[in-house]
Amino acid sequence: MKQSSNINQSSFFNWRSVMDGGLIAFTLVALILNGFDIFAVPIKKEILIVLSLLGFIPVLISVYFAIIKKHITVDLLAAIALFFTFLKGEWFSAAFINLMLASARLFDGYVQTRTKNIIGKLLKLRPTKVKIKLGDTIDEIPIDKIKIGDLAVVEAGSRIPVDGIVVSGQASIDESTLTGESERIVKRTGDRVFSSTFNEFGSLLVRVEKVGEDTTFSKIISLVEEAGRSKTKTERIADRFSTWYIISTLAAAVSIYLISHNSYLVLSILLVTCADDIAVAIPLGFTTAISKAAKHGIIIKGADVIERLSKVDVFMTDKTGTLTRGDSKIVDMFAFGIDKDKFLEIAGICAINSNHPTSVTIIEYLKQQHIDIIAPDSFNESPGDGIAIKKGENNYFLFSAFFLENHGIKISEENKELIEKKRDEGESIVAVGANGKLIGFFGFEDEIRPNAKALIDYTKKLGVKRWVMITGDNESVARRVASQLGIDEYVANLKPEDKLGVVKRFRRKDGNLAMIGDGVNDAAALALADVSIAMGVKGSDAAIEAADIALMHDDLSRIPEAIRLSRESIFIVRENFLIWGISNAVGLFLVFGGILGPSGAAAYNFLTDFLPIGNVFRIFSKKLTESSKDIR
Repeated sequence: MKQSSNINQSSFFNWRSVMDGGLIAFTLVALILNGFDIFAVPIKKEILIVLSLLGFIPVLISVYFAIIKKHITVDLLAAIALFFTFLKGEWFSAAFINLMLASARLFDGYVQTRTKNIIGKLLKLRPTKVKIKLGDTIDEIPIDKIKIGDLAVVEAGSRIPVDGIVVSGQASIDESTLTGESERIVKRTGDRVFSSTFNEFGSLLVRVEKVGEDTTFSKIISLVEEAGRSKTKTERIADRFSTWYIISTLAAAVSIYLISHNSYLVLSILLVTCADDIAVAIPLGFTTAISKAAKHGIIIKGADVIERLSKVDVFMTDKTGTLTRGDSKIVDMFAFGIDKDKFLEIAGICAINSNHPTSVTIIEYLKQQHIDIIAPDSFNESPGDGIAIKKGENNYFLFSAFFLENHGIKISEENKELIEKKRDEGESIVAVGANGKLIGFFGFEDEIRPNAKALIDYTKKLGVKRWVMITGDNESVARRVASQLGIDEYVANLKPEDKLGVVKRFRRKDGNLAMIGDGVNDAAALALADVSIAMGVKGSDAAIEAADIALMHDDLSRIPEAIRLSRESIFIVRENFLIWGISNAVGLFLVFGGILGPSGAAAYNFLTDFLPIGNVFRIFSKKLTESSKDIR
């Protein structure tokens, strides 16, 4: 039903556009045939009258609905101007007003349908059928019949129908629908794949994790649908300005008529000052920017986000998965008073039921060491703290070393010195405890992203004042990363819940704050920042929900691209206000100078309408890839 509704609505906009297009075409022909009132022929003028009256109908309808909603719009000013042109028999002026208004409606329709067209193109990428493996047979079923846990067969030349994990096979996947990147990615067993991405070569067997509206692709469509609905501060100011502008213009027109009794002068003023161009140009500018960003894998949730991003002074970022790759590797392993294999076995019992990246790394390490992994009898995981499990009569713990003593784990002075030494060397320590004693620890190292320092340097060139890093890692690790990347300030040893307090402390302290995170542990903090950016959020529900901007690719260069686009978009919007003000001032000068009468004023307004609207499309010509080259 929803899809049918969208189609009908889209059809409505198409019909409205056809009617406005027809009105513009016939009016232009009639004006040309009449020689712009130089070689007027009665029968031709009658056609112009009919067209003018037809063009008046949608204006009246718009004014009626605006009044019901207690809004004052530029159509009210246009309707009054049209009414007086009819009274004065100024059919050429009426024709130009209708040209102007029909053109504005066409652009307004473009603003409203652009997002729908993007969604329509995205929806076409959704597979309608899927092949699933049932035992030794393969059946093809409708996409809405597939269930979580099913095994989907994805052959070369087809789109992946679900979000899931590759069980077997290897394929070259085009993920440009999500990331905006044309580079192909090889997917193998254990890799995650996403709905509506394209399998160019190879075949996969995929275990289904998310279907329908829960897939990352569907969530992106929802984001794009919502993106154009929010108004920016600039738009709200423009709305208030329009109200006062219309009231002031009407009051001035009445005053001038009472003083001069020159109805043609008043009519010319009304025709010059119709502000329909700026009313269309502002939302069109933001819609264009959102659309351009989406093509580059930058999903911006709304027009207001563009405005806030353009004013960011301070960036706060998580470390793991943002400034670093997030796939830590084990570089050291120590066992105390226990056999190495037994130590690894206990670590495996603790980590096997956890999805935390550290636990996943430990399990992979154990597999490489050919250690059998046993399930615990009971399991309890505290985010940012650690894991406590029970196996038989034994209580085992997997903790960050920072929290060991808080949980009664005894550590000898010798072991404390060793832990501190490894910390000073920049390692993250994950300790294993058994029945109240430390039995060993792992030393982890997380690789810094190659372009992270270039990103920070580039944003500072754009005017960002400071970078702050927050992390759950120890002081030594945080200091090392901050020093290598040119981070201005860092806060270490944080639990996920502590990050909220840090964001509150820094917010508004040095200006507008943008936060970058992975969108899972950082969700609450992301929601509190002035602008929140989620890195590489394919498959992350928390990131899509919490962030203002979702980067669909693990590429830091997208951040300065988004900043540049937002600032250039705001600049163009403000530039349009200036263009509109200057063109109105020139028009009024020509009217009061006696150069333009009603027909000339209407023609002047019609022609100058295209200046701010045309200026908006400069956004499309802006290159976002310049910053990418500098960072990469």
